[in-house]
Amino acid sequence: MDYAPDTMISSRFLRKGESAVVSPNERSVLRLLWNNPGTPRTTLNTHLDLTQQSIYRIVDNLVERGMVQIGAPVPGQGRGQPSPTLRLNGDYAYSCGISINADVIHLYLMDFAGKLTGHDSIPLLGQSMGDALREVGARLAGLRDRSALSEDTNLGIGVGMMGYNVGGTRFNGPLPLHEWSLIELGPLLTSEFDKPVWIHNSGQMASVAEAMFGAGRHVRHFAYLFIGYGFGGGLISDGELLLGGNGNAGEFACILEPGEINKRPALKYLIGKLASNGIEISSIDHLRQSFKADWPGVSEWLDDITPAYNRLINAIWGVFGPQAIVFGGQVPPALANMLIERTVSFELPRYGVPHPPAKLLVSELEGDATAMGAAAIPFKRLVF
Repeated sequence: MDYAPDTMISSRFLRKGESAVVSPNERSVLRLLWNNPGTPRTTLNTHLDLTQQSIYRIVDNLVERGMVQIGAPVPGQGRGQPSPTLRLNGDYAYSCGISINADVIHLYLMDFAGKLTGHDSIPLLGQSMGDALREVGARLAGLRDRSALSEDTNLGIGVGMMGYNVGGTRFNGPLPLHEWSLIELGPLLTSEFDKPVWIHNSGQMASVAEAMFGAGRHVRHFAYLFIGYGFGGGLISDGELLLGGNGNAGEFACILEPGEINKRPALKYLIGKLASNGIEISSIDHLRQSFKADWPGVSEWLDDITPAYNRLINAIWGVFGPQAIVFGGQVPPALANMLIERTVSFELPRYGVPHPPAKLLVSELEGDATAMGAAAIPFKRLVF
């Protein structure tokens, strides 16, 4: 039987007599308030294909369930009594986000309004999976207690796993994550934490974070480059994560030939290059926090990867046709800008007119994008 976290939701969150948290129309209203907190109630019908009467009924129900709060009206909004503003009630529920990286696990708590209420991290090197999971459970409990949250209001857990999906909730991770690889993580983690768990790979979860909190607020179609220990990414089409037929859309490194795999823009190779130049970097997080563009070895690494990198970028342009390509993951922003400066289009414009270009953007999200996206995914799946 397939693992189905959507069927494991606590009954306290479900619509009365139903197996869903919200109806399609309620989802539309809540999604609008997620993106536009403080929207006046009377303006909802200008954004939604619903009558004013239907909107009032939906809003009243969402307020009664504790999902939406009514705020003070905005003054000066035309004649008559000003309309109250609406926003999501952060206290209604919260979620947990976990990112499993080659050397560290990051944890986030997120409330129903999208506010990050707690963060922690656990060094992973040298720890068994069992020990790491017990530590994750203890750290999540500590975050919950410090934020004065009730376990009953935990809607679920999202997990971003480094590696590619090989079916179900099994992932093939890099060597440091061999113990986490090729096993059904969904049932295992659900049993460990007694909550429904949604799992995607790291690049896809980071793409969700970018779609909900970053470039996605202005760009509906973008490719996300996850530059970390390895190299992957995700595709956002019309604001939604595109998984593909086998759950691995965004595995950009598959474009390369086997002999080029060490020429992809993966930071583990940069760390090796720095080490050969006398600069010791202990982890990817250390690299991100301490990076200097003039370190010996940086330019040499960029020279090594630029040909393969440019083929990757041009393949993404040609196959997906995004409005933007976002450079994110664990890459230091200064290094991302150095990659952008080396980007070359292979296109030969017809009649002197090229295809519409994709903007090259450096992600401005702070913190671990994978854990942030993982925390958002229970809300994205069930509510927004």
